[in-house]
Amino acid sequence: MQNKRIAGWAFRAASLALACGVMAQAQAAPLNVPEIQTQARQAFSYTCANGRTFKVAYINAKNGQSFAVVPVQGQRLLFVETIAASGVKYQAGRYTWWTKGPRADLYDASAGDNAAPMLAGCATIMR
Repeated sequence: MQNKRIAGWAFRAASLALACGVMAQAQAAPLNVPEIQTQARQAFSYTCANGRTFKVAYINAKNGQSFAVVPVQGQRLLFVETIAASGVKYQAGRYTWWTKGPRADLYDASAGDNAAPMLAGCATIMR
């Protein structure tokens, strides 16, 4: 009987935590960093070799930093520009968005050093 009561309380607590997390996500405010002032913002649509299409927003700050907002697995992630041998490389945790001219690839470092991109052959859609 005691185990059933504890299990019931645990289920209710987990349900409440999940509900609070969902509500917190729905009410999340946009990211605002007043210390970093935006100089320019551009958005480009991409289509990849697998047929997937999506938009990426690029933000250039007045202090010289560059950012990209890239959708990854259903979430929009903020990528920060890092050093690249060629093109422009952006990092967000384990993900790398690497652009070279109008082309780009998305890599997942957790897949291994020599792994193929998780999104390959992406190209800017010109209109």
